[in-house]
Amino acid sequence: MKKTIFSKYDKKQIAELEPEVFGGRIVVVVSESEARRAVSYLLTQSILGVDTETRPSFRKGPMNKVSLLQVSSHDICFLFRLNHTGISSSVRRLLEDTTVPKIGLSWHDDLLQLHRLGEFETGLFIDLQDHVREIGIQDLSLQKLYANLFGRKISKRQRLSNWEADILSDKQKAYAATDAWSCIRLYEELQRLKETGDYELVIVEDVQDNLLKER
Repeated sequence: MKKTIFSKYDKKQIAELEPEVFGGRIVVVVSESEARRAVSYLLTQSILGVDTETRPSFRKGPMNKVSLLQVSSHDICFLFRLNHTGISSSVRRLLEDTTVPKIGLSWHDDLLQLHRLGEFETGLFIDLQDHVREIGIQDLSLQKLYANLFGRKISKRQRLSNWEADILSDKQKAYAATDAWSCIRLYEELQRLKETGDYELVIVEDVQDNLLKER
């Protein structure tokens, strides 16, 4: 039976879905020695998921700099606390690597913010937003994409929490790890669907689109 996917996913349905949470090991990295060991492990993997977090600013003005870089394999996620380490030599080695594909979402924006912390040559990164339209999906948010392809909900409740807190809470760590890990799952599923054609696309039109057609 082919998987049913939608060109646009109804956000109202997401609240009814079961939550998805990364179930692997989470390691917080706060020093260069820890970063060196983490990067050595990560660069032995076949694929990685990436994301960043920034302490929110509730006032007008310049954005805060990136606080956290989360990089996940299938079963371990490392949380690099860049507000402690900056773009250290090991973090730079990871960002410049051209051998392991690193999958992100809206990653072009993340890279711009990471470059504010330090100079590095951009390595092998793949942005999911560059690929979802190949199978007819128009949504670009992580939450909608994951609900569409897997029927589960990724919570965004911790997004506006303090990512520069002295100690990250368990909820923050789980949120950050889930976002990075889910990019791997989405990419692998998108590749499977493109290769096999094992899906049926339901075209969903906005009310606004229908009104324009009726004029």
